[in-house]
Amino acid sequence: MDEVKKVQVADVQLAYRQWGEPDAPPAVLLHCLGEDGEDWRGVVGQLATTHHVYAPDLRGHGRSDWPGEYGFERWRDDVIGFLRALELDRVTLIGHSLGGMTALLVALDRPDLVDRLILEESPPPRPAEPPQQVPERPGEPLGFDWEAKAAVVAQRNAPDPRWWDGLPEITAPTLVIAGGPESHIPQQHLAEMAALIPDCRLVTIEGAGHLVHEERPLEYLDAVRAFLGPRP
Repeated sequence: MDEVKKVQVADVQLAYRQWGEPDAPPAVLLHCLGEDGEDWRGVVGQLATTHHVYAPDLRGHGRSDWPGEYGFERWRDDVIGFLRALELDRVTLIGHSLGGMTALLVALDRPDLVDRLILEESPPPRPAEPPQQVPERPGEPLGFDWEAKAAVVAQRNAPDPRWWDGLPEITAPTLVIAGGPESHIPQQHLAEMAALIPDCRLVTIEGAGHLVHEERPLEYLDAVRAFLGPRP
């Protein structure tokens, strides 16, 4: 296992891993609910051939602090603080699901920090249909704070309208990766989100479902590499 480092960001310590050459362009990977930076293990080797990759554990996950206070705005602010603490500018920001929503808010509120934006199966910031319920907490030990699940459900059901309304303001070139009808995320909503972001392309990897980079790593990497290739 790679060395796990920690950095203080406001009131929390965030754990992170890194791969690649120090002078390569920075890429920051944000995991989904219930996972941590290790979740990217299957694709990070290829990403690190062209980028210096950072994979933090979001607050309430893995080896980062579990303060009991969560929400997309807190995760957004933590990521902005993480970039500042490590003196990272103009990063490629890649997020999956919860991490994708967090990445979207960073790109919306701090466009100066984001060079490229990749959203994998990121829930569009519109009310969930039907409304979600917080399931009963599993009995086995978890690698994340169950309170984070409750926070995500609450904000999926009643997202800040500014998040959806702000999509046309995103300036970073954006890639939305969808997993097809096997995903629980409504694919039409992903298409509508992609249509509202000015410089955005949508790639659907059929049969992948919600866990695209895990279930279809080669196709996922092909889409990412094509997007990150030289600009016209």
